[in-house]
Amino acid sequence: MQLSSEEEDYNLSLSKFESMLKTNKVLFFDSEEFEDIVLHYLDMGKLSLAKKALKLALEQHPKSTGLKFVQVEMLIYDDKLDQAEKLLNELYAIEPTNEEIFIQKASIYSKRDNHDMAVEMLKTALEYTDDLADVYNLLGMEYLFMDNLELAKENFIRCLEEDIEDQGALYNIVYCFEFLDQHEDAVIFLNSYIDKNPYSEIAWHQLGRILYGLKRYEEALRAFDYATLIDEEFVGAYMEKAKSLERLKRYDEAIEGYKKTLELDDATSYALLRIGKCYERKGDSATALKYYNRTVHEDPQLDKAWIAITDLYLNAINYRKALYFVNKALEIDNENFRYWKRYATINRALNFFEEAEMGYRKAVEYGDDELDTWIYWVDVLQFLGEFENCVDALLQAKEFYPEAPEILYRLAGLYLSFDEEEVGLELLEGALERDAEMITLFTDYYPTACTNKRVRKLIAKYTKTDL
Repeated sequence: MQLSSEEEDYNLSLSKFESMLKTNKVLFFDSEEFEDIVLHYLDMGKLSLAKKALKLALEQHPKSTGLKFVQVEMLIYDDKLDQAEKLLNELYAIEPTNEEIFIQKASIYSKRDNHDMAVEMLKTALEYTDDLADVYNLLGMEYLFMDNLELAKENFIRCLEEDIEDQGALYNIVYCFEFLDQHEDAVIFLNSYIDKNPYSEIAWHQLGRILYGLKRYEEALRAFDYATLIDEEFVGAYMEKAKSLERLKRYDEAIEGYKKTLELDDATSYALLRIGKCYERKGDSATALKYYNRTVHEDPQLDKAWIAITDLYLNAINYRKALYFVNKALEIDNENFRYWKRYATINRALNFFEEAEMGYRKAVEYGDDELDTWIYWVDVLQFLGEFENCVDALLQAKEFYPEAPEILYRLAGLYLSFDEEEVGLELLEGALERDAEMITLFTDYYPTACTNKRVRKLIAKYTKTDL
């Protein structure tokens, strides 16, 4: 690719400067060359080289205001805000209408967390600048710092109106729409932007993302198609396209989409995992397992892949292998209640009840409040003879499900077993009122309680049957 004359001059200046440093010869550069050199090293994070270049620049051009603005930027970068402010005040006396003064003052206020004053400085800069896009972008960032997403969005939109190719502003606008839950508005905005700039693969990709989040998968697929037509190496768009196809249950096409991302980039564990999922949903468990194994080989720390293998063996009723793989997932993330629930389910199927009890307990501890989890946990506790712990667990469950007859019947049976007859009868009546047909749960689990005359009478009242 042929470089422009400006790029050639820029590269020549850098080479000339670095050669000078190696030979200790002092060469002359004009002030603009020095500005480019210093800013290059500053952007690269090479602060010591930037400082050397600036020192030499100011020695050769002590009155250059351009270099003094670069010096201000360097001081701000170095957190020497008071010195930067002093120098800006000197520059203001010379060039009071230079927008760079107000932009850099805004940067100082921003670093001091005084974002209101930063905004005021940037609004003043708007009066003097020819680069409105840059100032609107900076205003947008300040409003982001202030958590004023509406004004941030408004300024990023103004930035994009001034510079339609500003991808950073486009991303920030979409971020604001998403953060504000204005997804439909984001779709309208992006369609309007695409009307003006139809070959923006970024806009098509972002539109697809929003539509995918709205579960409008056909429309999302169309957007991702356009993104990949514009940029045939857009890995992210191919990935999202494949996800849309998967949602539409077009698994063969989804597999091809994920494979395309592997052609364009190094193998990613996510793509391999999704290919495996597609094969599993097609009913091809053998090929699914191959891809899951490739996934964990590529990324042994991806717990979702270990769980995918777990579920494959769980569905095949191969509990011993399922147990091995769920333990692999728990080694990576032992605070995931879904993994603990699987662990409990597998151990219960293997009649390892103590391990199953621990699994259900951990699942609840880490946030699982599903009714069936509570019930399975209680039933395992009861099987182990831990009746007091049963009651504690049921009382916790009752806070989430105060009307659930499954809980009330069990609590009633346990309290009656503990000779707390009044409490037990009250709970039993509550359960019968809610679902009398579930009485077999009580009679099967607590046959001894059914010998109580008051219990029999209460059951007969609601079921019209005599035990």
